[in-house]
Amino acid sequence: MTQKTGHALIQDYVRTLDGSPGVYRMLDAQGAVLYVGKARDLRARVSNYARPLGHTARIARMIRETASMMFLTTRTETEALLLEQNLIKQLKPRYNVLLRDDKSFPNILVAKSHDFPQIKKHRGAKSEKGDYYGPFASAGAVNRTLTQLQRVFLLRNCTDSVFESRTRPCLLYQIKRCSAPCVGRISHDEYAGLVRDAERFLQGKTTAIQSSLAQEMAEASGAMEYERAAALRDRIKALTAVQSVQAINPRGVSEADIIALHIEHGQACVQIFFIRGNQVWGNRDFYPRLGGAESPDEVMQAFMMQFYDNKPPPRQILLSHGLEDPELAADVLSDRAGRKVEVLVPQRGEKFELVTNALRNARESLARRMSESAAQAKLLQGLADAFDLPAPPRRIEVYDNSHIMGTNAVGGMIVAGPEGFIKNQYRKFNIKGTEITPGDDFGMMKEVLTRRFKRLQKEDPDRQTEAWPDLLLIDGGAGQVSAVEEIMADLGVEDIPMIGVAKGVDRDHGKEEFHRPGKRPFALRMNDPVLYFVQRLRDEAHRWAIGTHRAKRAKSVMANPLDEIAGIGAARKRALLAHFGSAKAVSRAGLVDLRAVEGISAAMAQKIYDHFHAKG
Repeated sequence: MTQKTGHALIQDYVRTLDGSPGVYRMLDAQGAVLYVGKARDLRARVSNYARPLGHTARIARMIRETASMMFLTTRTETEALLLEQNLIKQLKPRYNVLLRDDKSFPNILVAKSHDFPQIKKHRGAKSEKGDYYGPFASAGAVNRTLTQLQRVFLLRNCTDSVFESRTRPCLLYQIKRCSAPCVGRISHDEYAGLVRDAERFLQGKTTAIQSSLAQEMAEASGAMEYERAAALRDRIKALTAVQSVQAINPRGVSEADIIALHIEHGQACVQIFFIRGNQVWGNRDFYPRLGGAESPDEVMQAFMMQFYDNKPPPRQILLSHGLEDPELAADVLSDRAGRKVEVLVPQRGEKFELVTNALRNARESLARRMSESAAQAKLLQGLADAFDLPAPPRRIEVYDNSHIMGTNAVGGMIVAGPEGFIKNQYRKFNIKGTEITPGDDFGMMKEVLTRRFKRLQKEDPDRQTEAWPDLLLIDGGAGQVSAVEEIMADLGVEDIPMIGVAKGVDRDHGKEEFHRPGKRPFALRMNDPVLYFVQRLRDEAHRWAIGTHRAKRAKSVMANPLDEIAGIGAARKRALLAHFGSAKAVSRAGLVDLRAVEGISAAMAQKIYDHFHAKG
């Protein structure tokens, strides 16, 4: 008996459903999820798929591939919408709109856990006590704003432990970027005033701050406190400079996200501008994966629900297109924010101009991306032709090692595909093998590849995801390729093409030789675009590995042996260093001398002594 598929199968499911709200999943013959959808009325929604005609090409193809379905009923449509978004994020179905970049955005934190609040960049959960301002579009936007705030308001950005250990002002005080509260150059009340002004600035109240500073300067000048008046004058000039370089700031919009969508040739770009305190805090573009011929309102709603899944929505969201269900979306976002969130599609005025500007940016960004993608596709096809690959690779993994005489050894992996370098897929591997001889590149490569592919085999043994590479590029010649081939054979992964990239006899850039298992080495002509492409891949892997190695080496250089001892915190470390002068002197100290240090008990002295003397 032939198993039913497509609309005939769906008709059988419809008979078992009622009018409850819920979520449905459509699966193919292998059990992979094709689509996740939510419904106010499951029976009515699913019955639409049971009709043999009247569907778009995308929906018809999805129905034909459907071999089974799964259903979950919920109490309300809101619950169904939330469950749908969780499943889409977890399962990444082929026919759903999918936001591929959902990392958090940085904020500015005015930390309030100290008498003299610190101002700093913050990303992630808002668990630290203080006031958060954001989101900012990028770390660069935060850093620029922090630099401006330091120039105008002279707030500290050092950690609490550094603050407590200072005995004289740091360089930031000398260049007029900090008021040096660590050494008493400003009173608690005066510093609190600076913090208030900085927060007013972040709330967009810059005119009031400028007026207040001007009044203070006049009073200081009248009282013949010319040094203080000059300092206030410098702050006013810095604030004026900040205002002059900021982006176009809306007067009638104090807190909003501007979201514009442009769809062309089956690809989409969503441009978001962040407005907080009547200031534009940067913009970001996103390229959600489309399942097919979705309508703009379907794409916009799917994107918004996924985007705000881990980010607090602002008071207003201004859109270029409407939503499938605007009231439901607004209710869900309001619940997440704990206050009312307005979702608007403005038709006139300043808000309409803001959306129009964002839409123009979305259109231009998508045009640039499509142009770059076309060039990248041509290079990948050239790569396939040059190296006899069965098809242009969609995921290239490039490996390199870095070390100095075997010390601080790391392995690096970079990833590239049809859209260029995929930097959120880069990985670093701290070489852990104790049996590896220092400087043994083959041993390091074996450890890196073994860890990489054993994890892939564990997480995706059936190769259902895009995490498996189509091509491996190795920095090295015939020896490295032979070694990698042996490693992959031991892992049971023998169907992934690999290429070794070796410098020519003169080790000149442009005279690379390419090595493949069982084939003679060959070279590409000097002006071949594919050669330049491979060089870029190899150089990027080298840059990544070198950078990772340097960071590890710097960390080891800065490491203090006292940090390895449990129970030695900042205060005890300061006391030990102040008493003995250096960590080396602490390591040579006797028990009696260790006990003489303030804050070091007999038990702690014994622990320190044992740490340095009982290692044999």
